[in-house]
Parts: sequence; C-alpha cells; structure tokens
Amino acid sequence: MTRLNFAIALIAGLVFSLPAAAKLYKWVDDQGVTHYGETIPPQYAGKDRVELDKSGRTIKKEEKLTPDEQRAKELADAKEREEKEAALEQKRHDNALLNTYSNVKEIDLARSRNLQQVDARVNSISSQLKMVEANLAGLKKETDGYNAAGKKIPPSLQQDLDESQKRLDKLQRDLEKVQAEKAALDARYDAEKARYKALTGK
Repeated sequence: MTRLNFAIALIAGLVFSLPAAAKLYKWVDDQGVTHYGETIPPQYAGKDRVELDKSGRTIKKEEKLTPDEQRAKELADAKEREEKEAALEQKRHDNALLNTYSNVKEIDLARSRNLQQVDARVNSISSQLKMVEANLAGLKKETDGYNAAGKKIPPSLQQDLDESQKRLDKLQRDLEKVQAEKAALDARYDAEKARYKALTGK
C-alpha cells in the first residue's frame, strides 16, 4: 500500500468510526509528519490545522498567525468585547430610563428634587464659611494689634488662628466638591433628558 493510499485509508477509518457530532482534524508535527484525530495536542494548538468533514473533505483551514497578527487579533477581539459590553450597558440604561419616567416633565421634576438637596448643602456650607471668615478676620485683627504693640502673640490666640484657617480651608474644599457634584448632577439629567427624547421621539 502506497503512503497516499495509507493516508486515505486512515482518514476513512477515522471518519467512519467518529460519532455524528465529532470533528476530525489534520495537523503536521515539528518533524513534518501529518496526523489525524478528534483533538489536537496542546503543543500544536497554535499551528496550522485543517478541519475535515465525514467524507474527509476540508471544511475549514486555520493557519498559524504571526506574532503581529496574533496581537492584532487579540486587540480586535478585546475591542469587540468592549463594544458589546458597552452596547449591553446602554440597553440596560435605556430600559431603566423608559421604566422610570413617563415623560420629559418627570425628568425635570427629578432634577429639581435632587438639586434642592444639593443646594441646601451649598447654602449650609456657605453660611458656615461666612461665620468662619468673620471669626478669622477678628482673630487676625487681634493679632495685628499685638504685632503693632510689639508684643508676643499668645499661644492660645495663635492656636485659634491656625484652627480657624484650617476650618476655612476645609469648608472651601467642601464647597468646591458640592458645587462640582451639582454640575455633574445637572449634566447627568441633561443627558438623560436628551436620551429619553431620542428613544421616545418626544
């Protein structure tokens, strides 16, 4: 029996012995020897291979990728996954938006309720700022009096001055944080309103 006939007979024997749903693969090892089987050894998983049907005909050929091609494929696959996840997340958000609001006016009402809470915090911090600024101004005036008289500033006064300044700095940071939160909240409702209009056409 010639080598070609032997290969044909081997393929035929493997094909007829396979279950209906099984697949047959052909691959070449590092020594150039061709192999056939239902599974490909792990060490040859990244090499060229051919999938055969029950008649021994090629139905799919997978060629080994170069390192650059493999990296490009991985990047493309990762991008595709990210796009699918983003599309799924957008779908979830759209469903939630449509289930939460019946019209645009309800979005405006929700915005007003949430902004009222933020505005209340802004007003509270602003009031505290005014009191701390007034207190700090008084302490600085008292300190200037000691300096003008050439007297040493009492440790208790210096401590009050330092603590007032720290309190003022913290309140200013808190105010900036709440104001940024308010701007983000406003922008979010603008985006939701625009998306709702795009989804409903009204």
